[in-house]
Amino acid sequence: MARDMTDKEILKMELDQLKKEVSTPRTPVGANCQETISFVEGLAADDPLIKGVPDDKNPYKGDKGGCIIT
Repeated sequence: MARDMTDKEILKMELDQLKKEVSTPRTPVGANCQETISFVEGLAADDPLIKGVPDDKNPYKGDKGGCIIT
């Protein structure tokens, strides 16, 4: 697409994009990090990757057998 455009058209497109980006509301990185940490810590108690999955709720545990490579 850009190959078919003149340099002037490409620069206009870049300028339009920069105009959109400059109006985007921004927050400090520190504030975003703190919100992310709070969110993750709030969900950690129910996270199966951290806490594990109980045997009675694990569909891959039980008498289904296993895999043996010979």
